[in-house]
Amino acid sequence: MKCTRSPFSNFHIQMNFDRLSPNAIGAGLILGLLLIPASALCRQGVFLLSPLISDNMVLQQRSNVPVWGRGIPGTRVSLRASWGTTAATRVNPDSTWVLKVRTLRAGGPHKLVIGHADTSLTIVNILVGEVWLCSGQSNMEMPLSGWPPTDTVLNGSEEIEHSSFPKIRLFTVRRAFSAVPESSCNGEWAECSPTTSRDFSATAYFFGKKLYETLRVPIGLIHASWGGTAVNSWISAQFLSQLPQYDTTLQRIKECADGRRRILDWLHEYPSIDMRTRRGEGRWANLGFQDEDVPSRSYNDSDWRTMRLPTIWERTEVGNLDGVVWFRKRVTIPTEWIHKDLVLELGPIDDIDVTFVNGVKIGAHEGEGMWKVDRVYRIDGSLIDSTLLQIAVRVIDYKGGGGIFGEPSSMSLHPEGSVVRLSLAGEWRHVPVAQYHDNSLFMFGPVGRKYETRPRLPIDLSANTPTALYNGMISPIIPYAIRGVIWYQGESDTQNPKQYRRLFPLLIENWRNDFKLGDFPFYYVQIAPFEYGPPTKSQYLREAQTTALAVKNTGMAVTLDIGDPKNIHPANKQDVGNRLALWALAKTYGRNVAYSGPLYKSMRTRNGMIEVFFDRAEKGLVLTGSPGGHGIQIAGGDRQFRMAIVSVRGSKLIVSHPDIAIPVAVRYAFSNTPEATLHNTEGLPAPSFRTDDWE
Repeated sequence: MKCTRSPFSNFHIQMNFDRLSPNAIGAGLILGLLLIPASALCRQGVFLLSPLISDNMVLQQRSNVPVWGRGIPGTRVSLRASWGTTAATRVNPDSTWVLKVRTLRAGGPHKLVIGHADTSLTIVNILVGEVWLCSGQSNMEMPLSGWPPTDTVLNGSEEIEHSSFPKIRLFTVRRAFSAVPESSCNGEWAECSPTTSRDFSATAYFFGKKLYETLRVPIGLIHASWGGTAVNSWISAQFLSQLPQYDTTLQRIKECADGRRRILDWLHEYPSIDMRTRRGEGRWANLGFQDEDVPSRSYNDSDWRTMRLPTIWERTEVGNLDGVVWFRKRVTIPTEWIHKDLVLELGPIDDIDVTFVNGVKIGAHEGEGMWKVDRVYRIDGSLIDSTLLQIAVRVIDYKGGGGIFGEPSSMSLHPEGSVVRLSLAGEWRHVPVAQYHDNSLFMFGPVGRKYETRPRLPIDLSANTPTALYNGMISPIIPYAIRGVIWYQGESDTQNPKQYRRLFPLLIENWRNDFKLGDFPFYYVQIAPFEYGPPTKSQYLREAQTTALAVKNTGMAVTLDIGDPKNIHPANKQDVGNRLALWALAKTYGRNVAYSGPLYKSMRTRNGMIEVFFDRAEKGLVLTGSPGGHGIQIAGGDRQFRMAIVSVRGSKLIVSHPDIAIPVAVRYAFSNTPEATLHNTEGLPAPSFRTDDWE
């Protein structure tokens, strides 16, 4: 982007700009540029464009696409496109302006020239093609490079190496939550290359790649996701207010707007570390938070609070903190352990730890993606000089839940090779020393428990607060012209499947209403099998997702056959993206491709058997697995399900059991971790289903 008639032409400032005021212009402009984010800024007054309206962007073909920003009220804004279109308007009294530009068929590169008063901006390397918004939680957020060592993308390195697609453009909305709808976000458009693809959503990348290889038109992908978040975070207050159970919460959020600013002002009183300046695998290593003395045996932690470990600290008085917390525990060991080599086990830690015993560092996990790795550290016998041991652990959590969170049995101390263990579960002293916000670590240190002095809000505002991510990450990209949405979320709502039945369709309605593009395509991923544990029955969440197919112009990519029961982030993102693309190719672009597996339609009881009928299995069904391992169960009036005898007849199943004379219900793959055994002849899996509605 170039800005003429300005001493600051050619500056590219990639930060949030909507807080900029005219007071920042003038003698303090240079300092203002360093402190106040902007994606386009000219010296003449305040003339700002949305970060989405910038070099390398993709505009939706054959559409009236909005171009918008801020300017001086009453001033004329004009636009000239290289394909011949012109438009003009005047800046509104509230400083906002919007222009509509008619685009032609896919192509480019193009440019736009936008004028405001005597200032002119030129936006270059623009393509016209197909634009999709890609959103959800961690399985959408998971980058092509994965989160090693445990959460990796299948063939990720090879995919990155071969990801040079200059006509695919990528825009990632930087994480942000807010109590009020924001008008700007942080992010920038980039051409897809091995450099830019590695940190971009893997699911979105494979979706876009499949579209590009089939349609041969430019593809724009806007990625806005946040791992571990619930669906209500992504819905606006206007739409959540339709549900009475949110009345109190929405009122408290409304009261948070001023408090949020006070918290940010409080944070900026402290020194900070800009993590954007730290790159590579060691970016979280060798950090200091005015806490160098904390590991020492003699450090006085008597005024620290206590916390029962293991736990996620969001469940404690610490609350929703992304940041740094120290934990200390003094342990009395048997006399016979003195001078012996010991083993310290802490279980998994989310995300990063450095661990000390008697003031000496004995181990650390300081790379990203380590949150599920059990910490097992050896303590050299030379450190064990008495029956008192001082253990100190510094934990950094940079997203989602944080803390030492495994099972109580995973926290212990014992001599090497011994079965005798000393439990470390229970009370630990703790103190937060830094907060991670907007890619910076703000350091308040361990002295004085300063974290407890931060301004309080009526509600603990976080990424999981209802409306917070809609406000911070979706509102700022409206009204950018898109073809449709792909969505991968639901794992965080497995405890509330009934609520999800209402909330997910509400989200779709919300976004369609606000983008004002009609009933645009909304294709989503059904969550994959995963062992959540006994209290959770994720099959009901998958069922809730299936019911959303009743919403107009939606489609569901089933992942029942490509999940990992031991990993909530399955590695096979290629098939996920490709299956979403099949829906788009078939339903949005009219290509003759199979796009869905069999969907349960109806059942009929006949001669002591149940006939089960399906849609999208016109060429027939394929059932695999042994007679006892196909995952299809049948029940009679006693509601006790038994493994069924099943045969395939074309596009229906015949289901029975010799001990059930009058069957009444059938279920397929209805558990947390089922195997996918039912497909159509095109190889696409059926989702889990049941014919009953029993509690």
